[in-house]
This record gives sequence, structure tokens and C-alpha cells, in this order.
Amino acid sequence: MFDAEGRRYLDAYNNVPVVGHGHPRVIEAIAEQARLLNSNTRYLHEAPVELAERLLASMPSEAGFDRALFVNSGSEANDVAWRIARSVTGRSGAIVSEFAYHGVTEATADLSPEEWPRGYAPAHVALVPGPDGYRGRYGRDEPGWATRYGAEVGTAVAAMEGRGTPLAAMFVDPAFTSDGILCPPAEYALEALRAVRAAGGLLVADEVQAGHGRFGDVMWSFQASGITPDVVTMGKPMGNGYPVAAILTRSELVDGFADRTGFFSTFGGNPVACAAALAVLDVLEDEGLLANAATVGARLLQGVEDLGGDHPSVGDVRGKGLLVGVELVKDRSTREPATELAVEVLNELRDRGFLIGVTGRAENVLKIRPPLVFGEAEADLLLGALDEALSSIHR
Repeated sequence: MFDAEGRRYLDAYNNVPVVGHGHPRVIEAIAEQARLLNSNTRYLHEAPVELAERLLASMPSEAGFDRALFVNSGSEANDVAWRIARSVTGRSGAIVSEFAYHGVTEATADLSPEEWPRGYAPAHVALVPGPDGYRGRYGRDEPGWATRYGAEVGTAVAAMEGRGTPLAAMFVDPAFTSDGILCPPAEYALEALRAVRAAGGLLVADEVQAGHGRFGDVMWSFQASGITPDVVTMGKPMGNGYPVAAILTRSELVDGFADRTGFFSTFGGNPVACAAALAVLDVLEDEGLLANAATVGARLLQGVEDLGGDHPSVGDVRGKGLLVGVELVKDRSTREPATELAVEVLNELRDRGFLIGVTGRAENVLKIRPPLVFGEAEADLLLGALDEALSSIHR
């Protein structure tokens, strides 16, 4: 990326251009389709039909998914998923993690405690702790720690029923990106799903941040946990930044909802957007970007762990594929969050021409989430810059 003065930056932060900024195949697909036709989905076109078929084919067969609804953003996708859950269950209760983010509409803002104003707590939403094995209530050194976090979902369900707000759905980003990039073991999701299903609710997997192959070994992050959600949502990464998003689910969940509401999104699934999304799927496959995410991600993760030997402020390193979280602390023994240091590191890296972010409740976790074309050379450059930034700040 380049700024107004022509200075070059290495983007290690943006997940929306999942196959890289300005990928020529995506740009060409958009331009070609725009020259031919762009309309709304009142009119049947090959592109949304093919996209629906390919996305559904990417889901586990046991999910039984046979319906795809197209909208324009991840926020809209989660909004529609919430409407479906309420319609199917006849209930109004939601469960999300304590610092989740699921969108900007009125409904999804209520499901996004990361954005809640101080003192705001919608009555229909229950919070469960993110499965943080580093500083949470259950540590990674405790047997069954992930399952114990999953059991918190059952506790939340019981509390909601006790106050007359039974569960409609739990929304989860399987990587818990906004909670600090936690990427828990499979036991967490399996226990959480068990509790949701026992309560008669739906599980919605929000794949906007960690989907489209970011984990490296799977296309969708929920697959790493071996679970089968009821609804899967995805957002603008599916079009490499062109506005397109989707909701995938089963006919028995969505058909009645669509019949009752006459659901329609004017530009959702328009031919140009679907051409972009199809090109993204082609690039992911043809350029081996899942394998690249696995290989480069492992190199990046190991490299940051190695930096911890020289920098005591590196308290914990976690992640999967090209999604890496680096938790900075003031003292490793107390694990006090080093929020100011994290911001300093972010700004120091920016000054050196590298873009990352911060995440987590204390905003002390460096978020490394580059496009999936990020290579070993770029990873080594970033590691060197991070080493220099930490050394410079600590002098």
C-alpha cells in the first residue's frame, strides 16, 4: 500500500482484500461483468447461482446446507441470521462472547459488546467469557480448561431462561478475534454447541474475520473445531473488498422465514459482486493460498514466539494460519496488560512501513491478519521490524 506521498507500507492487518490488494483476476472479473450487465437478484443470472453452489459445496456434507442468501456486508448477513433465528425459534435471547463484534446494524450492534457504550447492556443478550487460556478464569495448564469455558454457555442459557428470555441463537467467531485472537481447542466449541442445541437454540458461525482459508488447513474456521453450525455468515472478504456477503443454512430453517417476510436484498448477489466472489474462490484454489496461509502462518507464529526470548513484554503468542495474536504485558508474572506499549508498537511499526492492529478488551494484543498472499519474505520483514520496534521502545 502507498500513502499520498508515495511511501510504501506492508499490509499485515487487512482481511478484507483476502487475496491481496487489487488482485488482477478479481479486478478483471468485476470489469468484465460490469461491461456486460449489473442488475439486482429479481432477475436470475448465472453468477449468483454458481456462487451459491460453490459456497454450499465448501460446507461439510453433514451440515445439510442447501440455501444461500446474498446481501452486501457481514453486518447484514448477521442481521439476517438473527432474524432467521428469532423466526425459527420464536425466542429473543442471544449469547455472544464478552468482547465480540458482529456488526453495525441496530440488531448486530446489540450482539457486539466490543462497541457497547459504557453502561449499555441489552436485556436480551447474555455474555460468556472468551476461552482465554492465558489470563482467563481457566488456564491452559488446567485439565479440561476449554470444556469448562464451553460449559459457561450452559450457565448463561439457564440464567436467560430464569429471567424469561430463552435462547434463540449464539453467535460466535470461532477465532474469537475481537476477544484477543484466542483460537480455542475443539473441546470448547463442542461443549458450547451441546449447550446451545440442548436449549433449542441455533449456533451461528461468523466467518467474516477468520474464514476464507485464513486458518490454512480448512476453508472455514468452524471446521477446525469439528462442529456443524446451523448458520454460517460471511462478509466482504468473499469479494476481496467488493460489497458482497452471504448467509448459508438449511431449507427447514430459512424457507419459512423467507415466505413470511418476502426477504429480498436489492443489490445482494448482484452479478458483479458474485463475479468478484467467484474470482476470489478461483484465486484461493489456483494459487494455493490455504497452503500458503498454513506455511507462512507457522513461520510467523514461531518467529514471534522466538522474539519472546529477547522481549519480556511478549506475554503470550497464539493464533492459527495467518491470524496471529501477540499479547503484550508489563510483567510476565502478573500478566498486567501493556496497553500503552501495544499502541506504541503499532505506531512504531507504522512509522517503519508496516501495518498491524490491536485487539482484545485491554487493547494489548497485537493483531496480525494479512491478506493470504503474504509470503515468507514478507513474514521475515515483519518479524525483523517487530523486533526493532520492541527494542527501540524499550531503550
